[in-house]
Amino acid sequence: MRLRQCVFVCADLESSRAELCDILGIEVAYRDPGVAKWGLVNVVCPTGHDFLEIVTPFQPGTSAGRYIERRQGDGGYMVILQVPDAVPHRARVTSLGVRAVAQKDLPGYQYTHFHPADTSGVLLSIDSTRAPVGTPADLWWPPAEKDWLAHARSDVTSGLVGVEIQHTDPDGAAALWSRLLDRPAVGRRIALDGGELRFVGIADGRGPGISAYDVRTADRAKVLAAAEKRGKRRSDSQVEVCGCRINLV
Repeated sequence: MRLRQCVFVCADLESSRAELCDILGIEVAYRDPGVAKWGLVNVVCPTGHDFLEIVTPFQPGTSAGRYIERRQGDGGYMVILQVPDAVPHRARVTSLGVRAVAQKDLPGYQYTHFHPADTSGVLLSIDSTRAPVGTPADLWWPPAEKDWLAHARSDVTSGLVGVEIQHTDPDGAAALWSRLLDRPAVGRRIALDGGELRFVGIADGRGPGISAYDVRTADRAKVLAAAEKRGKRRSDSQVEVCGCRINLV
């Protein structure tokens, strides 16, 4: 079970895109027309072989727009985990009473999105892929389309290694996610393949949800300098991007 894509929700797509790409040293690989069915526009940006996405509502009444209102602005929104076969995970999670709000079953791609009200305020997706013959499994990621590798950069940042989720009851949230993912919680941490989920109390007054992403960093000085110019440097190991703290790991 691998952390493969993290998503921000922002009110202004293009200014948020510029901030994300400038500070983290990445670029847009894909704009998915398919998200329009949810009233959204987006960009998908590789960092190494993982992905950061921004979604922005373009019409009223979207769940993403309500999320921005509830959490008082831009911020972390969604966590996408990759597993070998998403379908059994769907069955297990829904058997716990968690609502599936969207799902897809294609020969090369399966996913299920689970309602954030049932998952500690975070939109969770559990996905699996089957690469075409001749394509390395790690390079087949349909949410970024087939040409994403040409836009992948690893010289500044190079992947995703963690998500921090804040909650009024972080112990209870950790226990819930342990059941959802069928992985043990050690204290308030759940280990993933090459990463982790952490659960903390609420310190910013914005309610339950994603409070930080951990990003593997190849050139910390460059990230900090770009963040400093935008007034987004928070410490020697943390910046703010799209309303969300980014820990430089």
